[in-house]
Amino acid sequence: RQPNMPPFSIQDEDVVFEEDILRNPYSVKHWLRYLEHKKHSSHAVRYNIYERALKQMPGSYKLWYRYLVERRKDVRKFPPGHSKRVAVTSAFERALVNMHKMPRIWIEFLDHVQESHGITQTRHTFDAALRALPITQHHRIWPIYLNFVRKINVPETAMRVYRRYLMVEFEDAEEFVDYLTSVGQFDEAAKVLTEVLNRSKYNSKKGKTSHQLWMDLCNIISKHPQDITSMKVEPIIRGGLRRFSDMIGQLWCALATFHIRRGHFEKVRDVYEEAIQTVTTVRDFSTVFEAYSQFEHSALEAMVEQADDDDEEASAELELRFARLDHLIERRPVLLSSVILRQNPHNVDEWHKRVALFEGSPQQMIRTYTEAVKTVDPTKAVGKMHSLWIEFAKLYETNEAMDQARAVFERAVKQPFKTVDELASIWCEFAEMEIRNKQYQRALNLLRRATTLPSKRQYKDSVTPDGKAAVQLRVHKSLKLWSLYVDLEESLGTFESTKAVYDRMLELQVATPQIIINFAVFLEEHNHFEAAFSTYEKGVGLFRWPVVYEIWNCYLTKFVERYGGRKLERARELFEQSLVNVPKKFTKSLYLMYAQFEEKYGLARHAMNVYKRATKAVPASDRFEVWQLYIRRVATLFGITHTRALYQAAMEDDLLADKDVVQFALQFAALEAKLGEIDRARAVYAHASQYCDPRSSSSFWETFNAFEVRYGNEDTFREMLRIKRSVAAQHNTATNAAVFQAVADAEAAKEQRAAMGVTDAMAEAELTAKSSQADAQAKGKTTMNFVKAGGAPASTGADSAEIDLDDDDDDDSDSDSENGKESGPASANIGAVSQKEVPAEVFGSLVGAKARFTKASEDQ
Repeated sequence: RQPNMPPFSIQDEDVVFEEDILRNPYSVKHWLRYLEHKKHSSHAVRYNIYERALKQMPGSYKLWYRYLVERRKDVRKFPPGHSKRVAVTSAFERALVNMHKMPRIWIEFLDHVQESHGITQTRHTFDAALRALPITQHHRIWPIYLNFVRKINVPETAMRVYRRYLMVEFEDAEEFVDYLTSVGQFDEAAKVLTEVLNRSKYNSKKGKTSHQLWMDLCNIISKHPQDITSMKVEPIIRGGLRRFSDMIGQLWCALATFHIRRGHFEKVRDVYEEAIQTVTTVRDFSTVFEAYSQFEHSALEAMVEQADDDDEEASAELELRFARLDHLIERRPVLLSSVILRQNPHNVDEWHKRVALFEGSPQQMIRTYTEAVKTVDPTKAVGKMHSLWIEFAKLYETNEAMDQARAVFERAVKQPFKTVDELASIWCEFAEMEIRNKQYQRALNLLRRATTLPSKRQYKDSVTPDGKAAVQLRVHKSLKLWSLYVDLEESLGTFESTKAVYDRMLELQVATPQIIINFAVFLEEHNHFEAAFSTYEKGVGLFRWPVVYEIWNCYLTKFVERYGGRKLERARELFEQSLVNVPKKFTKSLYLMYAQFEEKYGLARHAMNVYKRATKAVPASDRFEVWQLYIRRVATLFGITHTRALYQAAMEDDLLADKDVVQFALQFAALEAKLGEIDRARAVYAHASQYCDPRSSSSFWETFNAFEVRYGNEDTFREMLRIKRSVAAQHNTATNAAVFQAVADAEAAKEQRAAMGVTDAMAEAELTAKSSQADAQAKGKTTMNFVKAGGAPASTGADSAEIDLDDDDDDDSDSDSENGKESGPASANIGAVSQKEVPAEVFGSLVGAKARFTKASEDQ
């Protein structure tokens, strides 16, 4: 029994349990059963049983834990320092003699000590727990310990405990920093953050990056400069500037804030100015500039509030501050331009924008251009590098400093530009500047100098490291340079000098078709016609199709204008030469020019031969127009009767579209009708009908119908209707074939899907719909049975489109009956018509057309 523990009397119902524990004194189960039996007894009785059990089994965790928890629950209503709380503490101490490795016992003890005893004893208990438990169990004690030191509001004790904790769990350093900032220990917080940042393998439990930790450190040391005594703030922030380039603006502002809070305002301005001159992004610049302007504005407001109107020195200082703020705002565009140029100093467009900022200040513009041409590397330039030199020289020219402008151009022509065109532009602008100032001879000399062929020594000395010749060695072949040179020579020089320049261009092969034409026109203006034609010949030899077309066009036109029919054979040779290997798109104009020349100066027979060649050479899109022109010219020169063969040939041209063939057929038929050759016209209509579907070519059939009404009879009209139905049937057959083919394809696809085991209800429905549509079309478009004039139809179905002819000629019917001829119902009242054979020569290639159509209809 525990000392001072009062005895208790054993009841009759307890005898059984007492006997059990006597027989099994080391059985926890029997003791717990006894305690369960006495659960409604007094605390003293239960405590006596616990003490008896623990005396037998002092190493039982289950008994100790139940005992201690029950005793803690019993004393919670008593104040700290009460004797019963002290007794519980003594019980915990006795338990820990054997249970010192049990963290749960320690946790209960620590909770009890925090409720019952002072800070020092509690802290000692925490320390004893950490010493007794293995380090693998410390993670269960430290959160309680840290929570305790945060609640007692003793920063020094808490800092010492946290330092011990960080030796084990340094990843919780951010929690320590938060605590330190909450209690105002900013210097210690900065130390811990510095140690965190120095550890490269630190993993933040809050998910913060190294950059965010740096920003936290900068915020602490910049906002609380008076509390930071153990470290130098400025080197730390500048180290962050070197490490974190994406937040430079915020770091500069943090450094400025540090000096503001320390009251070093001139140092603040130095920091802001340094920041503006070093940031490289517009975002950082905007951040720093806004902070800088806000600082100046705040300082100005404070000075205005404190200023005294009678103090002249204060007024002067106030005016100085106003001027400083205005100057800062005015400098913003220039400072922003500097930031952009720091990103890429070879940005030519940005240099132009920077010069525009100094508009009205020639000295500043000159300084800017000088800095630009020194900074920008021509091989790395983004934009047109030569424009900087040109604008630089124009600035001097505008201010009437011609010597300086020439000096700028002289420096510019020696620069290693990336392309020849840039150097050529420099030379051209140099010459144009001299022309604007009426220094024409200087301009000519410059262009002669620029187009001079470099010597072999210059080639050897000016080769770039990559093996390419420098642009100064290639500029003499620049078309832009030669074009300006020749224009200037043509305006200011002599005939011989200009001709020499043109000849030099042809020799160097820098001429274009336009240059060739200009040279020829120049020679013509000075009456050197043969030299001009020789120039055209050179141009034809230099260029190929399609570029040479313009040269040929001018050459032939000028030659014909000059000589007309005096040099007929030479002109024909030129035309024939121009037609060699000519692309089809240019044949039409050349052939028509050739034909017009022959009509005007040569023989009509030759002209017609040219037209005939043109109908075979031009592309399909131009053949209808060429055939029309050919037929008109033949009709004009030889009469309309000679156009029959041409119409026939045109209708047999395979490259003509069907609509063009029909058009020729209508014209041919109209011509034959005009000449009284009705049968020939009818044969032409019959031939052309095969190209005309009645559903889409109604105009042709109306014309055919009007022709038969005017010139035909019943038989010919019926024949026209039979031909019309035959043609319609042909086109319907083609349509039906396409429909049936689609149905067959669908059936094949269905069988393939069935073989693959794929079932698709929608697909089946679509196939059924297509089949039904095909059947309906087949039923609606039954085969038409055509009969000859006077014959009976093969079916009894009524034809709504059939023309009902008058059956008033009874005499003809009687004659038919007398002759004993058989006639069907449709031909009973139609009399016999006398026919006359027409010579086959009249129809030409149309011989047998009627028979062919009749046979085709009967076959169908």
